[in-house]
Amino acid sequence: MARVALYFRQVKKTSAGRDGTEGYIVEAVIRACDLLAAFHYEGESLHLKDLVSRTGLNCTTAFRILYTLQRGGLVERVGDKAYRCNIRPSRSRKYRIGFAFAAHSPGFVQEWSDSIVRVAANEGVELLVLEHGHDDATPLKNAALLIKERVDLAIDYQFVEPVASATASKFVDADIPVIAMGTPRPRTLYYGPNNYVAGVMGGRHLGRWARRNWQGKADELILVQTCMESPVTRMRIEGFEVGVRQALPDLDAGRIVRLQSNTLFAHGLEFSYGLESVRKHLRRSAGRRVLLGADWDHAGLGALRALEEAGRSEDSAVVTLGGAAEGRAELRRPGTRLVGDVAFFLDRYGRDVIGLALDVLGKKSVPPAAFAKHVVLTPANVDHYYPNDSLLNPST
Repeated sequence: MARVALYFRQVKKTSAGRDGTEGYIVEAVIRACDLLAAFHYEGESLHLKDLVSRTGLNCTTAFRILYTLQRGGLVERVGDKAYRCNIRPSRSRKYRIGFAFAAHSPGFVQEWSDSIVRVAANEGVELLVLEHGHDDATPLKNAALLIKERVDLAIDYQFVEPVASATASKFVDADIPVIAMGTPRPRTLYYGPNNYVAGVMGGRHLGRWARRNWQGKADELILVQTCMESPVTRMRIEGFEVGVRQALPDLDAGRIVRLQSNTLFAHGLEFSYGLESVRKHLRRSAGRRVLLGADWDHAGLGALRALEEAGRSEDSAVVTLGGAAEGRAELRRPGTRLVGDVAFFLDRYGRDVIGLALDVLGKKSVPPAAFAKHVVLTPANVDHYYPNDSLLNPST
């Protein structure tokens, strides 16, 4: 169906004016406008439950109006259960949103930060982008700058808990709403993975793989954590251990090893998350069959290379978290020992985060936390969830 080249603006519900024209308002049309305005950007697909949540309409009313809009060509069905608006959204005012995040690292941060910038541009949102760098002072300076710039809302990514809390307090004291990414903080709206649940999913998948392929007989479980002080990475690794134990209840606690990794590995770069710590451990480890869980993709990829260097890859299985482009590429590598990668769908963060920001600024009801979707990617299903990877990057 051809896209309808029109613009719409949400109609404001006002009390009766002095001219007495309020009686001319058709409530059904107002509700239809509310449904159309619930689509935050061009091409967005929403399920009925999402539209009900965003508009406050009951399910039956929303369905009947959507059916009518579909017949009129203003809305179309996407598959069996989703809807897409054929009218290009337009907003009555241009919001200014501050976006401060850690300096780019390959894949993980780059993928989701690019998606936020892209969706903000599509929405006509003015986005003030700042990088935190790698010190504790810059995030506080960035917060002060965004407050001075009088942003309507701040999106702040920070993993160091004390710094994250301090920046959040600055925004809250300035009466600026905050979407917290990385580390949850008081009086903010958190968006990101459900870290403990993601860890449990990864651990359970790893344990089940061992049951299917090794009859559950593993000599060692290595858990690689990138930052021992971070409650976020700690929750992921604790979840990992719980998930493995659910699948392998007889695993001896003495065979579980926790390693810390502080540097960076990514496709030929000289630094390594996971590589050096696992390399050192394998020199003194006598375990033959090794299960390994890592709290994010680059830690897992570095660990994989360490296992290959030691000639141990054939007797190993690795699961990691994130689902970044590098992890997806590894899942496609013939003979890989990466048997699973819990995807956070980083490329879709922009859609969710900017959507949440617009809901907050539009005074709509939002939950205190919104979690990214989680799915365990495997060599068998990665092309199903990411069929266009080869188009975006021919090397994958």
